[in-house]
Amino acid sequence: MARPPKAATRGGKEVIVTSAVANFTERGYHGTSMRDIARDADVTVASIYHHFPSKQDILQELMRRTLGDVLAATRTAIDAAGPGATDRLGALMVAWVVFHTERQAEALIGASELRSLDEAGRVEVVALRDEQEALFREVVDQGVADGEFATPYPREAVRAVIEMGYSIASWYRLGGTTSPETMAERYRELALATVRAAPTT
Repeated sequence: MARPPKAATRGGKEVIVTSAVANFTERGYHGTSMRDIARDADVTVASIYHHFPSKQDILQELMRRTLGDVLAATRTAIDAAGPGATDRLGALMVAWVVFHTERQAEALIGASELRSLDEAGRVEVVALRDEQEALFREVVDQGVADGEFATPYPREAVRAVIEMGYSIASWYRLGGTTSPETMAERYRELALATVRAAPTT
């Protein structure tokens, strides 16, 4: 496992989260101990408790950050796109896929460790996930209403498009023959095909 940056080069809270990402990815949440996180962060277990009361709090912080970052990226993409639903969905999908190729570890933890959250954490994280889904739903509903998208199943199309991004994090490898940007463009076409977007001229 690649070791995270040492505490001397980053803030205490940041290096703890970085170490947690590496350990949760390799061992899973339940297979990771606070000692594992402390060792790879090059800090003491006591210093972790100065920032986080428990391992559960680290997981919640990690998932909140991840969802906050992807929400910010996708909102920015939509705001920068043209007013039409085709342009907006295309930009949204590009941002979604780039995030899931460049931030694979966090994305995979977010997808796989929802079951490890306590009730309060689950409620908060699910609300953020619902907020993200609502962005996709708003754009697809706009496209259907404006006649740009011909799908008779907008809800199912939204879920399918979102799952495309989730799943890419499980197999894509940075440094391979296809860059995140190229992969995102391919998935943009797949997303538009899923909603049956009208051909552009």
